[in-house]
Amino acid sequence: MHELAITQALLSIVLEAAEAAGARRVTAVELTVGALTGYVDDSIRFYFERLSEGTLAEGALLRIRREPGEGRCQTCGGAFPVEPPLLPACPLCGSPDIRIAGGNRCIVERIEVEDGDPHPGGEGHPQRQ
Repeated sequence: MHELAITQALLSIVLEAAEAAGARRVTAVELTVGALTGYVDDSIRFYFERLSEGTLAEGALLRIRREPGEGRCQTCGGAFPVEPPLLPACPLCGSPDIRIAGGNRCIVERIEVEDGDPHPGGEGHPQRQ
């Protein structure tokens, strides 16, 4: 159910940027979703499709890139991959002083739109935001 709230927020960002650019419609959205967010790609896609109905983003292609989790040990400086469930200690030296350094974000990387200036044939230019 967390995907509903995050997808609403992502769609808001997309629509605000598209409207500010004078876009006629959004054709594609690229997201980066961290492995540690717990978000499920299919759920994000489902909610995006439903929430975007009747908006500039209706029918937009949603591309999701997964960002792997990464931990960094504050004791030995080592970096290592992290997946849920999180490790209680560094796998390199055993120190419990570890920090998450990647895989915990969910962001809009790129928005592709058709501009609002129609051309012959009624199609706008594709643009990237």
